[in-house]
Amino acid sequence: MSRGEVIVRFDKVSFSFGIKKPVLDEADFSVRRGTKTTFMGQNGAGKSTIFSLITKVNVPESGNIFISQGLSIATARQVIPRDEMDVTVRDFFQKAFPKTVYDIDPRIDAVLEVVNLHAKHEKLIRAFSGGQQARLLLAYALIQDPDLLLLDEPTNNLDKDGIAHLTKFLVDYKKTCIVISHDAAFLNAFTDGVLYLDVFTQKVEQYVGNYNDVVADISIRIEKENRKNAQLAKEIQENKDKSNFFANKGGQMRLVAKRMREKAEELEEEIVDVRREDKTIRSFTIPSQGELSGELLEITSFLTIKNHKPIERKKKIVLRKNQHLLLSGPNGIGKSTLLESLASGKAKGTKIADGVRIGYYRQDFSNLDFEKTVYEELASVMDKLFEDQLRSTAAGFLITGELVNTKIGSLSEGQKGLVAFARLVLQRPGLLIFDEPTNHMNFRHLPVLAKALDEYQGAMILVSHVPEFVKQIRIDDILDLEK
Repeated sequence: MSRGEVIVRFDKVSFSFGIKKPVLDEADFSVRRGTKTTFMGQNGAGKSTIFSLITKVNVPESGNIFISQGLSIATARQVIPRDEMDVTVRDFFQKAFPKTVYDIDPRIDAVLEVVNLHAKHEKLIRAFSGGQQARLLLAYALIQDPDLLLLDEPTNNLDKDGIAHLTKFLVDYKKTCIVISHDAAFLNAFTDGVLYLDVFTQKVEQYVGNYNDVVADISIRIEKENRKNAQLAKEIQENKDKSNFFANKGGQMRLVAKRMREKAEELEEEIVDVRREDKTIRSFTIPSQGELSGELLEITSFLTIKNHKPIERKKKIVLRKNQHLLLSGPNGIGKSTLLESLASGKAKGTKIADGVRIGYYRQDFSNLDFEKTVYEELASVMDKLFEDQLRSTAAGFLITGELVNTKIGSLSEGQKGLVAFARLVLQRPGLLIFDEPTNHMNFRHLPVLAKALDEYQGAMILVSHVPEFVKQIRIDDILDLEK
């Protein structure tokens, strides 16, 4: 097997989920052995679907997908399915193989070492934090030792050390890898080619270089297309003006006028469709619950996890209206557990003022009802249903047309995140709790999301491992669970 040979090729591949959800339209691209390729595109464009076509979970409607004979493929998924949450670490990894592997324990230890995670093999998956689950997902793919490794948003939930560890692994990785990610700094460290799924044309554009190179290439291309169209528009107008002038002269001049009109029509056919950029969500505000004053939340003690054991810590934190608290600490220390207990009102050592409405953005979206449609989920948090308000809010988060009537469980992870934000806007909470709100999000949306959090006038608690995002938000206090 020679390095550089084409191991995956899409040849005029078309695929859609029903009539109203086209994903690919005669798409062409190829992947060579030993390369590290990034897959980019808007939330919901269908990047994860392309992974499912490569692994033959889905089959194309037309066109051909060539996979090199004998090529082994493994996918590190975005999230652990709900039905796998109550299995042990050992059983979780056993599912990676078609037959029982009797010496699996040393293999598990070896891949957990690679992802920098130490875990007992009898421990249940749901007992791990979001960041630890992200490492388990990567280890699940690695234990299969595939020729082609597919990584779907692998940095989600990882802390700074986790991302650094994963980056070094990919830089040193000798086999072929395709990564779906919105994390520019992470991608630039190892990418040597980019596949860009255009949500408007349903084509895949292929670029050489890293993420920054692609952004520059696209900008130059758009500028050229706009310049060419401007020149053509000028020539078209000149020919139309001359045509009108000669048409009024009568006689032989009418033939000249006809030629000028035909020339204008020919030039109009040369106008190119300028490459459209991913849409960005509209600027928005999360309204805070009115008529609240005084202390909305008081924390006097909380639990953290050390050496797999809960430890009680004491510290007084008070949050009033328009105060923002950042929770920090490494993966597995108990940040998400603390947020969940606060959101449920069951956190020991904390007191939430009576009547405070809590808006909770969970990193796994499990507080959304996956069986409800987007419309039903958004309507469920409104005091009084105003159809226009619901649809206008949803449209601001790019949830339009049939998407509003789609079940939550059928959406991409990024689209679920946008629904969760729309839900908070309609809910009007007094206390906002955010657990990793940048996960799965198109990088274009992040400044808009940061601005909304920065301007929120209720009390807010935030967990995020993305420093560039946090820097854009006013933080009044930091609670470091490690210290």
